[in-house]
This record gives sequence, structure tokens and C-alpha cells, in this order.
Amino acid sequence: MAKKIILTGDRPTGKLHIGHYLGSLKNRVKLQNEGNYDVYIMIADMQALTDNARNPEKIRNSLIEVALDYLAVGIDPAKSTILVQSQISALNELTMYYLDLVSLARLERNPTVKSEIKQKEFGQSIPAGFLTYPVSQAADITAFKADTVPVGDDQEPMLEQTREIVRSFNRIYETDALVEPEGVFPPKGQGRLPGIDGNAKMSKSLGNCIYLSDSEEEVTKKVMSMYTDPNHIRVEDPGQIEGNTVFTYLDAFGTDTEKIAELKAQYQAGGLGDVKVKRYLNEVLQEVLTPIRERREEYAKDIPAVYEILKQGSQRANDVANQTLQEVRDAIGINYFK
Repeated sequence: MAKKIILTGDRPTGKLHIGHYLGSLKNRVKLQNEGNYDVYIMIADMQALTDNARNPEKIRNSLIEVALDYLAVGIDPAKSTILVQSQISALNELTMYYLDLVSLARLERNPTVKSEIKQKEFGQSIPAGFLTYPVSQAADITAFKADTVPVGDDQEPMLEQTREIVRSFNRIYETDALVEPEGVFPPKGQGRLPGIDGNAKMSKSLGNCIYLSDSEEEVTKKVMSMYTDPNHIRVEDPGQIEGNTVFTYLDAFGTDTEKIAELKAQYQAGGLGDVKVKRYLNEVLQEVLTPIRERREEYAKDIPAVYEILKQGSQRANDVANQTLQEVRDAIGINYFK
């Protein structure tokens, strides 16, 4: 049975946080270690530039931070191909061909893009690259013939646009060169971790993240400042666990489900203070993050070696993407000089 091909990745706009770890990084490590998948993990620097073109230094600096986070959580370059998007030239040409198959109206209807445009407050000054990045994502996915793409629920419209492009291309050019991907979504309730301030989204721009690289002291400080139940003023007061970020994190990262259930019951009945629950959460998170932090510090001692990993992964990815590009050119009929 042929291995399934996985494509996943992140934009390098800063260090990765525990929401990334919970939502995708753990799963990537699991998939690579199962051995049933060819895993491509892309650092999407070109996509990051669509709304950071005037600050390229941010992307350059973040590239190595993301790579360190990948290695620290256990992504193994011997099992997974870690690549840098801008180093795969075939992606640019594929994007150009796919743009001819997509209307401007279709791009503007993409709900994920609409939401992000509103969030970033572009107004009428939307970078063209940002508006068209779903097409660039289609190139990323199809270049490696990925049939399986782990995504969050909010990325389903992006994946559907890729499927539309694949179907259009294969139909128009009477080929099966492109593979139509399927999405793999996180279990219900695990797709997104709230910020430590109780905001529905953990986000670098909101400053409400716990990063994988945070020191023990930084993690403790952030946990002790976390949003709980604003009406739980005294220890003896009954507290709510719904919408209580501390308990949300305990459900996500804690392994002692019996103890967590006891804490919830005691908190709801009254007699359990926020500080005690936060201290327990801090123990749980430190247990998760300490080995990640230590591995990251080891890799950070030899940055040239990390760049070499990215270089070799990008070279392997180039070979695959160039083969797909030749098939696409053949299908269109523009391989003039064979």
C-alpha cells in the first residue's frame, strides 16, 4: 500500500506557542513516527511576506525560530522533509498557472481570506499577494501530490479552493497529474486554544501566548496571570469551569483526568482557590515544556547545522516539485523544448 503524502506547515512570523503544539505539532510527530506517511513540513515564508513585505527582517529572523521549535518538539529531518517555501521555485510557476483558473470574485468570496482581511484592517489596501495566497497554497499542496492535509477548521475553505483548482485543471487539460487532497481536522474542541487572557484565540499579535521556548520563570508568570472566573473572588465561593482558561488548559494538557475531575468538582462547590489550580497547571505545563525547551537549547548551539537541515530538506523538496511542474507543463502543452 502506497504511503499517504502529508503537507503541513506554519508561517514564520515569530516563535511557535503551545496552541501550535496542541493543534498540529504533536500530530506531525506522531504521523512521522508511524512510518505510513511521507511528511513534508513547510516553513511558509513567502506566504508570511504577503502581509509583511515591508518588514522582511521579521520573516528572516522568525525562520530559524520556527525551525528550532520544529526540531525541539521532535520533528526528525530523517523522517520528515522540512522545507522553506521560497527555496522551491516550482511553486511560483504553478501558482501562475492556477491563477488563470480562479476568478477574482471567487478569491474575494473565500471566508477565511475575508475574515483575515478584516482582522488585519487592510481596508482598500489589500496586498494582491495576500488576496491570492489560497492559490499559492494550492501550489504548495499539489507540488508534492499531497493527498492528506492536516488543517484547522478555519482552513477548510482554503482546502476546498485547492480541490476546486485540482478538479478544474484535470478536467480542462484532460489529465490526472494533480491529486485532490483530503483534510484531516483536529478532534472537536481541540482545534484552537484560547489565550491566557481568556480571548478566544491565542495570538502573537494579542500578546496572550505561552511560547514553546519560554523559560520556566516566564511560563510560571504567565500561568499565574491567567484568566479564570471573574466572579470567583473568595476561596469559598463556587466557581465556574466553563470559559475558565485554567481548566481549559488542564483538559488540553493534563494526563491525570481523575485529579482534574476532582479539582473541577471542588472548584464548582467552593473551597478551592484559583492560585492552587494555577500552581497545578504550572506543574503540568512545565512537565510538557521542559524537555522541549532543553532540546531547543541544544539545537540553538549550532545554528549553521539547523540551516543545513533546511537546505537539504528544500533540495529534496525541489526534486519532487520540479517533477510535478514538468507534468503540469506537459498537460498544458508548453514543454516546448524537450
